[in-house]
Amino acid sequence: MSMRPGGELATRPLHFIWIADCSGSMAVDGKIQSLNTAIKEAIPHMQEVADENPNAQVLVRAVKFSDGAQWHVSQPTDIVDFKWDDLTAGGVTAMGMALGIVADQLKIPPMTDRALPPVLVLISDGQPTDDFAGGLQALMNEPWGRKSVRIAIAIGEDADQEVLKKFIANPELKPLQANSPESLTKYIRWVSTAVLKSASSPASQSAAAAASGLNVPIPVVPDSGGSSADDVW
Repeated sequence: MSMRPGGELATRPLHFIWIADCSGSMAVDGKIQSLNTAIKEAIPHMQEVADENPNAQVLVRAVKFSDGAQWHVSQPTDIVDFKWDDLTAGGVTAMGMALGIVADQLKIPPMTDRALPPVLVLISDGQPTDDFAGGLQALMNEPWGRKSVRIAIAIGEDADQEVLKKFIANPELKPLQANSPESLTKYIRWVSTAVLKSASSPASQSAAAAASGLNVPIPVVPDSGGSSADDVW
């Protein structure tokens, strides 16, 4: 257990939120099935990372968006107990509404000021069909929204890269381009392990990390391998 002036470093909550596109286009070429599989396969690895750092309590939930947006897993669930129910696809792309829902949960309360920076993972294969700018503004209006680690995964060539870049709001971090089930699995694993480990480590709590403009040092992004015969999206 890490020590600090005044005693032991208490466990701090780290909220990890999947924000998943469930629009009709995600039903094409098995995208939604690949996403479900990738997240299910990542859960044991997330549990291992959380187990290695007793100073952070990893709490996971998920938002899904299509014609509207709603919580897929509404309660912050300890990663030890987290289970994934398969998403289904259909409808349009209410991404702005999804960001607004997340913003509401990053207010203080229900968030605590002693939490670690949340990790928000936005996954999409298309373009928003609602007020994306309004949803993003609502998210960034919250201190924990601004401090969050925001990662975006673009599924296929039709994903709106500019929108995903605005969500990330970090010129040093581009959207991750997944053009096959294999690359999607690789990126989901990276977010679930390397990014989670960085966010939950004592380094993410240091003044140096805050001074850098990045609340959490972002690990090296895995190589997508470029275009290959495996690309289907």
